[in-house]
Amino acid sequence: MNNIILENGQEEGLVFDVGELLEDLERMTDQRKARGKRYTLPFLVTAILLAKLAGEDTPKGIAEWLKLRRRQIVTAFNLERSSVPAYNTIRRTLADTVSVDELQQRFRQFLHQNYGGQQSILVVLDGKTLRGTIPKGKSQGVHLLAAYLPEEGIVLFQVSVKSKENEITAAPRLLSELDLKGRIVCGDAMFTQRELSVQIVAQGGDYIWFVKDNQPQLRADVEQFFVPARRAKGWHLPQLPRTIAQLTEKGHGRIEQRSLTLMTNEVGFIEWPALDQVFKLNRKVTCCRTGEVTEETVFGITSCSQKQATAEQMLDWTRNLWGIENGLHFRRDTTMREDATRMSDDNQAQVMATMNNFIIGLVNKLGFKNLANARRHFDAQLNLKLATAS
Repeated sequence: MNNIILENGQEEGLVFDVGELLEDLERMTDQRKARGKRYTLPFLVTAILLAKLAGEDTPKGIAEWLKLRRRQIVTAFNLERSSVPAYNTIRRTLADTVSVDELQQRFRQFLHQNYGGQQSILVVLDGKTLRGTIPKGKSQGVHLLAAYLPEEGIVLFQVSVKSKENEITAAPRLLSELDLKGRIVCGDAMFTQRELSVQIVAQGGDYIWFVKDNQPQLRADVEQFFVPARRAKGWHLPQLPRTIAQLTEKGHGRIEQRSLTLMTNEVGFIEWPALDQVFKLNRKVTCCRTGEVTEETVFGITSCSQKQATAEQMLDWTRNLWGIENGLHFRRDTTMREDATRMSDDNQAQVMATMNNFIIGLVNKLGFKNLANARRHFDAQLNLKLATAS
């Protein structure tokens, strides 16, 4: 194919080489029979991805985008036929041809080889239902559980939560796909499970869990650490060792104050696999316009030692837990219209979500802060590159 190199327009040297991606996708397994095969699988995946990178989010929109650039694409990719994939071809490719797991592995490897990274410590677990897959009159659709690096905006891997599963039972499958050595896995109270804690530590990692009402005894035990010692006349009990970190931020019309108190489980008061420290996190949010104040206190546990995690570090990690909502889920829902895209085939939905993850990760690696602006930028560049190639 002719070279199609998309520049980020901001920092010299940061580019997306479409030819390198096409070459990397050659390693994918094509299970189709040779007869009737008009396009190679790497070309199909690349063409669909380019249309999505340019702003198209539905199979019909992707087909139309390719059709309007037929002559340029045929020339740029040196196609034997003077046609481009039609809607039915795109739909079949997404639904029947592409292996979700293999595509994830290829995308992850491509990002790592070309842009480095994927070495950040914190890994966040969180799930998302693709609302566009929920049949009319039903309440359940495709639900995906992702392992996300909030500091880099990269999805390491995601798995589908099966119909008779939930995120708790799907999490071990997800984590088994990852190298957890030196990493810290963080998730909300749902994932505060003994078996999951054991698995993470056995794989060489650590955990940070929040403790809420789903574990009432554990929550009561953690809270006990932060209850002031009872005083009696003539007796003085010193306060147990603790460290405290605080952070105040102002933005979006509000002031948010966070305070985290960290204590060690020195005498093994709480029996939990590899538990080393407990923490109390207080969040206080003040609305600048109305003066209204909301306050919340949550508790948590971690296998991280004092050397691994100070109160300041723990405050930063617990704050980054919510990065998956804005950095991934919101972008897929709002900018990429994932929930609004109707899809009746589960594999098609998962492949599209995998492509969305890749585009978000690629845009982050190329230095863009705004996904919508990045897609407009690449749409203009693609039009220019394809016109030049023809």
